[in-house]
Amino acid sequence: MIGFVGVALVLVVGLHLYLWKRLVRDPMRPGTGRKVAGLVLLLLALLVPATLILVRGGYAKWLAWPGYLWIALMFYLLVTLMVLEVPRLIVRLVWWALGRRDQETGTLHAAHSTGLDTGKESDEQADRAEQSQDDDRGVGRRLLLARGAAIFAGLTAASVTGYGVRTALGGPRLDRVRIPLAKLPRAMDGTRLAVVSDIHLGPLTGARHMDRIVEMINSVDADVVCIVGDMVDGSVAELGRFAQPLKDIRSKQGAYFVTGNHEYYSGFQQWIDEVEQLGVKPLRNQRLEIVTRGGAFDLAGVNDLGGSGFGDAPDFDAALGDRDTAKPVILMAHQPVVAHDAARYGVDLQVSGHTHGGQMAPFNYLVKLQQPVVSGYGEVDGVPVYVTNGAGFWGPPVRVGAPPQVTLIELKAP
Repeated sequence: MIGFVGVALVLVVGLHLYLWKRLVRDPMRPGTGRKVAGLVLLLLALLVPATLILVRGGYAKWLAWPGYLWIALMFYLLVTLMVLEVPRLIVRLVWWALGRRDQETGTLHAAHSTGLDTGKESDEQADRAEQSQDDDRGVGRRLLLARGAAIFAGLTAASVTGYGVRTALGGPRLDRVRIPLAKLPRAMDGTRLAVVSDIHLGPLTGARHMDRIVEMINSVDADVVCIVGDMVDGSVAELGRFAQPLKDIRSKQGAYFVTGNHEYYSGFQQWIDEVEQLGVKPLRNQRLEIVTRGGAFDLAGVNDLGGSGFGDAPDFDAALGDRDTAKPVILMAHQPVVAHDAARYGVDLQVSGHTHGGQMAPFNYLVKLQQPVVSGYGEVDGVPVYVTNGAGFWGPPVRVGAPPQVTLIELKAP
C-alpha cells in the first residue's frame, strides 16, 4: 500500500510539472503572473491526493466536485498537450531550418560587405545588431507557439470535460441488443433481460439518479433484471435512502444482484441485506432456475474478485457445478475477465459491467489491457460476454465516448 501511494504521488507530481512547463513556464514571461499561475497549479496538484484520500475515506466530501472536475480537466489537458507535441516539434524544426538558411545568407552578405568596406568596427556592430534581432525573433516565435498550444489545450480540455459532465449527469440511454443462445428453447425466443451495472450511488450522483434508472428498467417490461455490481460508493447509513427506488423495480421473474468491487469498500454485507429487503435477490455464488415463456434457463451469479480479500471470493463450482447442461445458463459476474474461469463450465452468456466502457476516452485503451471486453459484445475463451457501460460514474462526473446506459438483451433461439 505504501509503495502504491508513493508511485501515485510521484505520478501526480510528474504530471503537474509537465503541465507547469507547458501552461505556465513556456507561454508566460517571468514576473508576477507566472508566479501566481504556478501557485494555482501547485494548489491544484495538492487537490488531487486530497480528493482521492479524503472523499473516498468519507471525509471532506465538499472536495468531490472541485477535486474530481480538476482530475478530468487535468486528464484532457494532458491528452491534448501530448498530441500537440508532434506538430510543435515539426514547427520548431521548420523554424530552425529557416533560421539556418537566413543565417547562411547573412554570413555571405557580411563576407561580401567586408570585402567592400574597410570599417571592421562597423561590421561587428552590424553583426551584433542582427544577432540580437534574431534572438528577439526566436523568443517571440517560441512564445507564440507556446501560447497557441496552451490556449488550444485549455479550450479543448474545457469543452470535452463540459460535454462529459453533461453526458454523465444526464439520464442513461437504453441500448437494445439481440444475442443468440444455442440451447434456448424456441418457446423462449424473445426473453428479455434488463442489465444494469455500475450505478455508483455516491456524493455526486444526486437524489434522482436511481429513480431514472428504475423508470427506464420498468419501461422495457423485462422478464429478468440483472444488477451486476458496483451499485454504491458509500455505506448504507450514508446512501440507503437513495437506494429506496429499487423496491419499485418491476419484472416478470424478479430482479437479481451480484457484488462488484466497490461493494467491498462500502460494507458489503450491510448492502446485501439492504438490497434483499428492497426486493432484489442477491446471488451469492448461487444459481436458480428461471421458468418463463414455456421454457427454463439457469441464472447464476458469482461474487466479485474484490471479495477475495474479505473472505467472500467467487466460487464457480458452487454457482455453476453439477447442473443440467442441457439447459442454457446465464452468468452474472461484475468483471468480464472472470469469463476465463467460467469457460470450463459451458456458460452460454455472461453479463458484466465494471469497465464503464472506459468512461473517459481514450482511457478505454488502458482498460483493454486488464479486461478482455470493454464495452458491448465479445467472446472470451468461447464464452459470449456482454459488457454494459454502466449507468453511473466513478470519480470524475464525466463520460466521454461511453454514455451511461441500461441494456435490454433480447435472447434469440436458434
